[in-house]
Amino acid sequence: MSEEKFQDIFERGPENDAYAQYFVGQSYLNILSGEGVVIANVTFEPGCRNNWHIHKADKGGGQVLLCTGGRGWFQEWGKPARKLGPGDVVAIPAGMKHWHGAAGDSWFAHLAVEVPGENGSNEWLESVSDEEYAALG
Repeated sequence: MSEEKFQDIFERGPENDAYAQYFVGQSYLNILSGEGVVIANVTFEPGCRNNWHIHKADKGGGQVLLCTGGRGWFQEWGKPARKLGPGDVVAIPAGMKHWHGAAGDSWFAHLAVEVPGENGSNEWLESVSDEEYAALG
């Protein structure tokens, strides 16, 4: 899906420079809410994906992805990747190693909802290699 045909439901936001080191390709970040529950619109250019990572918390925590546009991927460590599209929801419990991002030929956007937790943090890990990503098809 070309950029011209891709429509974000929420404003795209600026280039995601603050987290660029944890992404392969260009992403964009728009924080929609920082009150109580953090909600961000994350947009990925075709082929962009984040590194493997883990949302940590002593109690509660995790993340929910609400897919709003384009086509993308989600993969939990040790399991096959799952295709994502508008309307798909992914519940990611604290402690699950995973990654998510755009399909190689499509823009992709999701809302990232941080599930409140005690002593929450993110652990950023290795990137998804070009070979692993290309094998998804």
